[in-house]
Amino acid sequence: MFKGFRKFLMHGDVITVAIGLVVALAFSTLVKAFTDSVINPLVAAAQPGSKIGLGWQLGEAGNKETFVDMGSFISAIVYFIVFMTVVYFVIVLPYKHIQARRGVTVFGDEPATKACPECLSADLPADARRCKHCASELPAAA
Repeated sequence: MFKGFRKFLMHGDVITVAIGLVVALAFSTLVKAFTDSVINPLVAAAQPGSKIGLGWQLGEAGNKETFVDMGSFISAIVYFIVFMTVVYFVIVLPYKHIQARRGVTVFGDEPATKACPECLSADLPADARRCKHCASELPAAA
């Protein structure tokens, strides 16, 4: 039972989708902070005017609806960067290491390949001398 569950979790597509969801959740926090702290006050502003600092008051002094809060937005950017750094070092790097031990390349450049002129298989390493499918001799790598 647990062996099958582990195999399911280690399937490349599951990890890729999970990381995509984590990135989407972190990015949604960033977007929400931008809209709540920057866009909404600009729309709610009834009269021009500003104060310089980590935000600007666009309307009546003390009105939170017309305050462009750059501090919250900068905080969301920092949160996003820290969050993605943790995801990279806690999920991506260990997964890359495990998959490399299994001989699978993930989250990186695929190794260079070439095609066999006889059987047209395109999954041969660039420095291969014989085709693993039809055993024909391959031209030297350029």
